[in-house]
Amino acid sequence: MTEHVLITGGAGFIGSRLAARFAEAGYTVTVLDSLIPQVHGDDPATTSPLLRSLDGIATVIEGTVTSKDDLRRAIDGAQIVVHLAAETGTGQSMYEIDRYVEANVGGTGKLLDILTNEPNEVRRIVIASSRSIYGEGAYRTEDGRLVYPGHRQDADMAAGDFEVHMPGEGPLTMVPTDESAKLHPSSVYGITKQMQESLVMTVAPAIGKEAVSVRYQNVYGPGQSLKNPYTGILSIFSTLIRQGKGINVFEDGLESRDFVYIDDVVEATFLAATTVAAAGHVLNVGSGVATTVLEVVDALQRAYGREVPVTISGQYRLGDIRHNVADTTALREVLGFTPATTFEEGVMRFAEWVLSEPIEDDGYERSLKEMADRKLLK
Repeated sequence: MTEHVLITGGAGFIGSRLAARFAEAGYTVTVLDSLIPQVHGDDPATTSPLLRSLDGIATVIEGTVTSKDDLRRAIDGAQIVVHLAAETGTGQSMYEIDRYVEANVGGTGKLLDILTNEPNEVRRIVIASSRSIYGEGAYRTEDGRLVYPGHRQDADMAAGDFEVHMPGEGPLTMVPTDESAKLHPSSVYGITKQMQESLVMTVAPAIGKEAVSVRYQNVYGPGQSLKNPYTGILSIFSTLIRQGKGINVFEDGLESRDFVYIDDVVEATFLAATTVAAAGHVLNVGSGVATTVLEVVDALQRAYGREVPVTISGQYRLGDIRHNVADTTALREVLGFTPATTFEEGVMRFAEWVLSEPIEDDGYERSLKEMADRKLLK
């Protein structure tokens, strides 16, 4: 019998491609998505290519995870739930706190309450977690000990010192962070993602359902929003380059992230949902390679064949981390999967797609002003 999967947030960047992957494998797919204008435009039926991509492959329910009625309709008949629905964006989360908590924590709570107290066929829940729950992640001391530093201090960054420090320790060296690392997020977004994961991984086994958590690193690729200024420096910088505007690089440009290509994320999530041995596991989904912001700028300018002025301003956002790169050993050992797309290859594919899209007013300057007005951008 054909299995039925529900993907919450399934009309988004990751969800729409994941829906196609499940449909290709013969699953019946239902998508629950609120189709917010920040992602899908004011008239999603005409302004959202992601939504249109679901035509013929998924039943789309326009609704929200903050409504139990919407969740009940979506869950009906599903054996697998992939819970992607969430408000995203580290910076915005620091001042739209109630909205992030209501959607991310409240929505997950409502989903689990229904699965606990009402008849359903769900046997596995995959929760989309985030690298943001690690805070600054793992570091080595000069004498080789593994440590997990706390959040960077405003006073240090104001003085131009953007590195990570621990009292009583000398220089620290960033190392890949594995799933056993200390969890101490530095933003509201990160806190809500930790709570989502904790809720699912605690409640699901208690009610006889399998749970898997996938901790996404920085996901990028064709199809990501070019209009949402709160997520994705590749989108933000691409728009600035196409507009011929200068790029303001925060801190000293040497902060780094683990950029993982969309196709690799989709395959890892599909395997997390369908591999028997994945039950009960928490898995980093990343490339395992650190890329600095300056390297991102350089790669994008080469991909577009265009240079724009680049200013390393020393500005910084409270809640941002310095570095993070995933240890992907568990992903390989549990799912037999290793992300295969290099950053160089992925950026070229991304840029090729971007050039086929209209140049959007991405609201980036407005988003910076919103943070600056609240003294979160220094």
